[in-house]
Amino acid sequence: MDQTIIGYIVAAVIIILVILLRTRRKKRPIRNKGIGILVPIIILPIVFGFSIYSLMHIPDHPFHLPVAWEILCACLLGICLGSIMLYHTGYERQEDGQIYSKPNKNFKYVIIAIIVIRIGLAQYFKGLDYTEFTILTMVLAFVYICVWRIGSFIKYRRVSSLN
Repeated sequence: MDQTIIGYIVAAVIIILVILLRTRRKKRPIRNKGIGILVPIIILPIVFGFSIYSLMHIPDHPFHLPVAWEILCACLLGICLGSIMLYHTGYERQEDGQIYSKPNKNFKYVIIAIIVIRIGLAQYFKGLDYTEFTILTMVLAFVYICVWRIGSFIKYRRVSSLN
């Protein structure tokens, strides 16, 4: 019960942070040739590595990876969610010659929907072992963020190469 409440609080904080950062980002141009778009792809494996290391050292709890088809399903769901986010992400060159994120009124609803889907899946799969579920969630998140960020970087590069 306490883990569920903590999960909802973490989800709410993530939603608020993403919406605030996304709103703030609209006002600033993208700098450094868009490399900042790819930073989460570099940070996530490090964070997930520490998480997996912690999972491997839980006392009296054997560690085992999920089966291949579960990992494949997590990857496919990550590709779907990442594609949805990528569809709602865009860039434009403004009068000052700088490239900015395009405002998207639906973005906050897409983020909320993705978090709700993730929470729904957590409730649906709560019969899975904790370590298996955590690893599947990390795989889903990593694939989703890779699709979204790499696709966003490509979109940015296309806009930047037009002039």
